[in-house]
Amino acid sequence: MSRNFELLQRIGREQALYASAPAPEVEPVAEQPVVFSEPFTSSLGMSDSELEEFTGLVQRLFVMPGNDSPRSVVFAAPERGNGCSWVCARVAEVLASQVSGSVCLVDANLRHPSLHEQFSAENQQGLSDALMKPDPVRGFATNLGRQNLWLVSSGSNPEGAQNMLSTDRMRLRMSELRAEFDYVLFDVAALGEANDAMMLSGSSDGVVMVLKANTSRRESARKAVEELQSTKARVLGAVLNQRTFPIPDSIYKKL
Repeated sequence: MSRNFELLQRIGREQALYASAPAPEVEPVAEQPVVFSEPFTSSLGMSDSELEEFTGLVQRLFVMPGNDSPRSVVFAAPERGNGCSWVCARVAEVLASQVSGSVCLVDANLRHPSLHEQFSAENQQGLSDALMKPDPVRGFATNLGRQNLWLVSSGSNPEGAQNMLSTDRMRLRMSELRAEFDYVLFDVAALGEANDAMMLSGSSDGVVMVLKANTSRRESARKAVEELQSTKARVLGAVLNQRTFPIPDSIYKKL
């Protein structure tokens, strides 16, 4: 596993996260060269080492033998500031470069939306609008430059749609997204702020936890896992993030 990012399988075993011993062995990925579907150029400024790390993460998470490979995944963090949106966006970019199928990012963090800012994309319509209007969900998605990479941003009224994440309308939209795109990745608010991850996990194939090195607290991570498992969520693993992120000016305005 890479130095900066680790997919810790069977996260339900708390020892895998916090024991001083090395993390359990992960089934090695088949030794085949990664073939990108088209020349890879990151709009997020990934270095070669970061690209290598995310490539390994994507392979472990999505390129799995059999029919158990997840297609609809929620990315969540125990607390805000772990870089969950950054990780989710990069996973989507790398995934889109490795598969021929379509990949859609969904900004379901209606409390602090930021995915559109990371891609310098417009946010005139998106998830909040899709929850309030009857139009087909595909019409709320924006192409991000790659033929198979799309974004459903938070939309024009994220605050007004926060309470709709737990409704049948949201579950219907998630089903539509799954039918329209081969892979759907949801960025959600931190578990310490809201229970959005738990509400959306039931309509997804699983949840990936984003932990921040030297910052994420043992108790908050354990509590987050227990809360997810109490809702029968499939916890796919955890990403250990060692990057430091400045808080965008748009978020400062909300504090």
